[in-house]
Amino acid sequence: MAEAAGPALGYEECVQPHLDYLYGVAIRLCGNRTAAEDLLQDALLRAFRAFGSLRDREHPRRWLTRVLTSAFYDRIRIEMGDALYRAVDEEFDLFDKIAEEDPFPYSDRLHLDFLDLFDDTRILEVLGRLLPQQRLAVILAYVYGFTAKEIGEISGRPVGTVLSWLHRGRKQLERELWEYAVDHHLIAEGRVRS
Repeated sequence: MAEAAGPALGYEECVQPHLDYLYGVAIRLCGNRTAAEDLLQDALLRAFRAFGSLRDREHPRRWLTRVLTSAFYDRIRIEMGDALYRAVDEEFDLFDKIAEEDPFPYSDRLHLDFLDLFDDTRILEVLGRLLPQQRLAVILAYVYGFTAKEIGEISGRPVGTVLSWLHRGRKQLERELWEYAVDHHLIAEGRVRS
């Protein structure tokens, strides 16, 4: 006699272990707690409504991430409209700029010293400056370790689109890191400030 399969996980048992992860993604996407909590609440409501369509209840993380990113896209489409597609400066190269400006004249680890200027709070501020679709791709790839194919599945976009988002997101991130450092006087006239 074959053993009966265990009881199917209910919504709460399925989602509960992933709440911290989902909140972490939401806060990185939104940049502040209030917006992240609103986004997460919206995503959890959507997940609840669509829970009957979830096939793999033992491993729902990717599905939950897809629901969260879908809610995020819907919000940014309404808020930003055509601003989603502003141009990115493809010519800017952070490593060349740091070497050229030499803000750490006696450093033998110039680029690492520059990156050390950014704690978690500053990184979140810089990520908030990225275009939303590029921010999503960068966060999922470099913070959570998703592949371009997985990000494509999560976002419902072709892998080529995701690769474009990653490339443009990295370029935009480089420029934003430099501009943030200059705007906040972390570097100035070849010297670093705390």
